Amino acid sequence: MSDFKKLVGQLAAIELLQCAIVYNRIAPAYLFVGAAGVGRGLAAKCFTCCLLSLGLPIRQHLLIAHKVDQGNHPDLLWIQPTYQHQGKFLTAAEAQEAGLKRKSPPQIRIEQIREITRFLARPPLEAPRTVVVIEEAHTMTEAAANALLKTLEEPGRSTLILIAPSSDLLLPTLVSRCQRIPFSRLSDGEMTTVLKNNGYEIILNYPELLGIAQGSPGEAIAAYEQLQSFPEALKNRLNHLPKTPIDALELAKILAQELDTQTQLWLVDYLQYSYWQKWKNQQLLKVLEKTRQGLLAYVQPRLVWECTWLEISNHFDAIKA
Repeated sequence: MSDFKKLVGQLAAIELLQCAIVYNRIAPAYLFVGAAGVGRGLAAKCFTCCLLSLGLPIRQHLLIAHKVDQGNHPDLLWIQPTYQHQGKFLTAAEAQEAGLKRKSPPQIRIEQIREITRFLARPPLEAPRTVVVIEEAHTMTEAAANALLKTLEEPGRSTLILIAPSSDLLLPTLVSRCQRIPFSRLSDGEMTTVLKNNGYEIILNYPELLGIAQGSPGEAIAAYEQLQSFPEALKNRLNHLPKTPIDALELAKILAQELDTQTQLWLVDYLQYSYWQKWKNQQLLKVLEKTRQGLLAYVQPRLVWECTWLEISNHFDAIKA
């Protein structure tokens, strides 16, 4: 089927989804599991186009695909994790556009599950069925997960697609009601193909970004764009370890003030790969791993970075040796 031609790799997932369409054995719910950035979202779009086109004339297929890409098909509801701000729910992209800095990651909320329930209560308008896609389903609050469970018990003329890194991160009762579709990390050749096709061939010159991505072109692109957003002066400063306690405290202050928590967590990954390539020092990795744990435990970020850089500056000569 041509719907999946944009998807690189993922032969097992494509075969399972194509067979469901060919033999018209559509499950009420699917769980797309695998690392972020390997094609789960694209596969969900491709599969959605197939589902919304079943039984319709071929000439309508391109129009349906366009509506799905634009996110305005009346029989498709695409749910993303959100932040709550001043009574409104904002996706990560909307929060970034609004200049909001949040300490905790976005979530799928019970209000969004109620929106799904209302959406599924009406019959399809243009297609033979309705489709709901839930990105990062593992971020559902407990109340949201329980509410979704009730929806999955009586899906009606609809198909739900949940996207998550692992089935272990979801309620077992949710997983048991879904057909699992596995997505794997891409090979080096497949990574190269995707990056070139999307105009990011330059990333191939950044081994530390490829190391962070671990076979996920989406993660590689996100890491590259994250790195480009860093002020040049800060990037240059991070290329060198602080030599003195004063240098350490100044750097900690800058990172805590200029970067939100999610960016700081990404920075830990980047520094681990970057510093390992430069100095091959296990102590550096251990110090940065403690930094990650401190940030995840919601310790004051400035204090976390002060401890990090002070410990590194105290061992500066040994690390550089």
